[in-house]
Amino acid sequence: MSLSLLNPDENLSSITVERVGEATTALHNMKAGDTIGVRGPFGNAYTISKARNVMIVGGGTGLASLTPLTERLAKGKTNITLLMGAKTRHDLPFLDRLNQLLSRARGQVTATTEDGSYGLKGLVTAPAQKMLDKGKKFDMIYACGPEQMMYKMFLLSEKFNVRFQASLERFMRCAIGLCGTCVIGKYRVCRDGPVFSGRQLREVKDEFGHFRRGFDGRKINV
Repeated sequence: MSLSLLNPDENLSSITVERVGEATTALHNMKAGDTIGVRGPFGNAYTISKARNVMIVGGGTGLASLTPLTERLAKGKTNITLLMGAKTRHDLPFLDRLNQLLSRARGQVTATTEDGSYGLKGLVTAPAQKMLDKGKKFDMIYACGPEQMMYKMFLLSEKFNVRFQASLERFMRCAIGLCGTCVIGKYRVCRDGPVFSGRQLREVKDEFGHFRRGFDGRKINV
């Protein structure tokens, strides 16, 4: 789940929730007007840099958190290259919203799907690498989505010396840094993240992109 709309002018926010288990199914079964408790805020957010050229790479539900980031950056003079990928066309959230936004902001949008149902067929990291290989310059890369995708983008950011931020996903039981379920190296994703810089990810590169902890604390390959 992720914040996917931030509109302080209208005092309105939205959270997008994927149905994956008992708790998220209960949220999906709620009706308009039902009451829900919210606690927080916890953790951190993307850092809005003064970068002139940024690449934003989202995979599937990772686009939820990247959409308000894109909207924030589009209000300035930032040149935005947005790459979005998913398994199918159905798995690309906010597609129309992002296309309309970047058409007005003169940004570039590239979409990929693994089954070829929309945009280019393949993985979203392929056009990202192609752009970098061809010498297109970026000051910052933002990424959110499947961890193997983010790990690939992290390696590309290291290779081409581009600043990097990624929003990680881990099991978070307590959300205040006590239980350790979401630990990655010396960091707790709920307290120190979920957004990490390239420098921080360099410190935990033996874990990032390789494994996470299950509910029982055991390592699970990502």
